[in-house]
Amino acid sequence: MEQDEEDEVHDIREQMFHNTVREHIIFMLLFLLLYLGSYALIMRFRRRDRADLYSNDEDEITVYRISLWLCTFSLAVAVGAALLLPISIASNEVLILYPNSYYVKWLNSSLIQGLWNYVFLFSNLALFVLLPFAYLFTESTGFSGHKKGIMARVYETFTVFSLVAFIVLSTTYVISVLRDPDRNIFQALFNVARYHLPFLYSCVSFLGVLLLLVCTPMGFVRLFGVVGQVLVKPNLLRDVNEEFHAFNIEEATVKRKLANVNLNIELRNMTTIDLTPAKLCSGLDDLYQIKNTDDGTTSESAKLFERLRELESERKVLEKQRSSSALQRNLVYPIAMLLLLILTGITVLLVVQNTLELLIGIKAVPLSTRQFTLGITSLSKLGPLGATLEVCIITYLGVTSAVGLYTMPFMRNVRPRRRKTSLTQLIFNCGLVLILSSALPLLARILGITNFDLLGDFGEIEWLGNFMIVLMYNVVFGTAATLCLFNKFTATVRRELCARLRALFNYSSHFESSIYQTAGNLNHLHSNHPLSAGGHHQQTQEQQNGQGPPTMAMTCIENHITVPTAVSSQQ
Repeated sequence: MEQDEEDEVHDIREQMFHNTVREHIIFMLLFLLLYLGSYALIMRFRRRDRADLYSNDEDEITVYRISLWLCTFSLAVAVGAALLLPISIASNEVLILYPNSYYVKWLNSSLIQGLWNYVFLFSNLALFVLLPFAYLFTESTGFSGHKKGIMARVYETFTVFSLVAFIVLSTTYVISVLRDPDRNIFQALFNVARYHLPFLYSCVSFLGVLLLLVCTPMGFVRLFGVVGQVLVKPNLLRDVNEEFHAFNIEEATVKRKLANVNLNIELRNMTTIDLTPAKLCSGLDDLYQIKNTDDGTTSESAKLFERLRELESERKVLEKQRSSSALQRNLVYPIAMLLLLILTGITVLLVVQNTLELLIGIKAVPLSTRQFTLGITSLSKLGPLGATLEVCIITYLGVTSAVGLYTMPFMRNVRPRRRKTSLTQLIFNCGLVLILSSALPLLARILGITNFDLLGDFGEIEWLGNFMIVLMYNVVFGTAATLCLFNKFTATVRRELCARLRALFNYSSHFESSIYQTAGNLNHLHSNHPLSAGGHHQQTQEQQNGQGPPTMAMTCIENHITVPTAVSSQQ
């Protein structure tokens, strides 16, 4: 009997060991996949010149590679954080559909819980340790007076990083004492891993959620423009071939004019100047005349060059439209626009529904207070279809937030460009993407996109339990998204109406001013006419008595006659 119990305990421990090994193997494979994808993405954008990679200095090569590896690790963690909710929702539905399948036995609550814990840990590590270290490492030169080398730069980086970490942790400690005076301050002082870092991450996640509040509604609008630039629009009532040939002819004409202007400038510069006194400029007028001629030629050349660039870009667009198929033009573009409109509308409706449920009291704040078990019940009333829709909306929110962030004006200088992004810009962009992706699960849970609880330390962020913050966030997000969409789809109509009203107002004011100006001219002509000199006093007396005929100005205003007609009638 005792032997059987020992065998059973041994089997349980062995099963737990195998489950742990299997989970860590899955984590390692998933991380390698994300790391390779992030490395390929960074290689696409990083700059490949000597400004970033000094081929003759081994220390610079080592520093560059280490910083690049840290950036790649951080970007992989960011992508993993963005995929947390979609993977968890899909895993729950798969376990509900196939509860007894042999091929999904590895998918369980322990695996998903461990994935959330690792992402939270690596997010803190990348955001507060790896990315600052990578930036300081690339900017370091070594302490003065020490031997130059890689170790001198490592010592300088660790020293500066320690000072910055001390300042940040001290600030966090002061804020925590002011926020919660009843907490044991000496216990919290040395509890960095369990108190300071989660509190810092809570502050950063709150900033990320606020950034998403600005970027996501803007991304709803900007994504329509991005899709319109990538896909080929339908050619309604247009002859693309005729326009293409017309642009080719105009482009050739502009090139010929530009060549002639450049040739004239070169000939003028090559002309020998005669410095005899008789042929020198006689005064400042000649100098100004020569200067104005040169400026006119230069401005004409600049205008032609600008027009040539516009023609080349328009010709490329027309060439793309010519090479595209009719199916791509007439089917793909309308379907893409319709999908974007449907996803945006569903998102706004879900936000409105979540706001009403919060006000009524049906739904609680998204702070996690219980342990979630995977595969028990579906999180959506529509079952697998609703779960698929939730995954699509969460992915759509991530894409729109990225588009909205990188199309903002203040991101113009740090926006990554293909093969032109420096290492410092890569570090900054990886930090931004990590902040946004870490806040994406919080955004989806706050807006009520899904009912999946935030697992691990994500669900213990304190400000998620504040009802007013959650409610106001829903109200502001729904209002901003609605206003952005309304402005997007009514901007053209409003501009046209304003232009028509402005033109009508200008026309009416111009018409009235022309009438009064014509009347004044007629009165002036009538007063200076020779036939009206003798009877001027009598006409004035009759007009005062109300018996005489009206003046020409009054007749013109009443009958809207023109000047030549009035003059001929007087004569």
